[in-house]
Amino acid sequence: MRQIPLAIADEPVRSFDSFVAGPNLAAVEHLRGVMQQTAPVYLWGPAGVGKTHLLQALAHHVQRVGGRVGWFNATSAPPWNFDESDALIVFDDCDRFDEAQQHAAFALFVEATTHRIPVAAAGLVPPVDLPLRDDLRTRLGWGHVFALAPLAESEARAAMRREADRRGLFLSDDVMSYLLTRFARDLKHLMMVLDRLDEFALVHKRAITVPLLKQMLAEEKGAVA
Repeated sequence: MRQIPLAIADEPVRSFDSFVAGPNLAAVEHLRGVMQQTAPVYLWGPAGVGKTHLLQALAHHVQRVGGRVGWFNATSAPPWNFDESDALIVFDDCDRFDEAQQHAAFALFVEATTHRIPVAAAGLVPPVDLPLRDDLRTRLGWGHVFALAPLAESEARAAMRREADRRGLFLSDDVMSYLLTRFARDLKHLMMVLDRLDEFALVHKRAITVPLLKQMLAEEKGAVA
């Protein structure tokens, strides 16, 4: 199955410019130049540090200049057919590949490198620790490997502020402090909370404040209980 990442209508395109690099600047700069290289690149780190964001940014970069992208992840059912017209092959969620997907990924990897097509991949753990067949694991690790780290608090604040500005929302320092002290600095999770808070404020026709945020969280907790 071929999956090409596309922008969702009400979300910004995931680009290098929209990624708050923080401690991950080296990875971003490397990915910007991946198309001039043939060695694979592998990103790893905990959920929420931006692995998929960066892979999608790379894919959109390739698509903007007319290149085709083969995108495969743990939800993509084999067979994964090779297309030599692809300009980039992407494997996301490598740590979750089942046996059939591992076989498909290995075959694609070999075809891609034979045709000098760049491969970019990501997973939760470094290549050496991936629960994959040896030949695939070693190939994912022989190129450039970058460990992505969570943002510092100031960087997470900047990312939230930028997203709020994009939505036309006002997020006070108190609201951001409340979020950052009660949730991990996992931007994926924080942005999901911001999505819910934006909708909650619209439904209740109230400004976003700490009391409103507390009310939303209390109602969500009550609904689950």
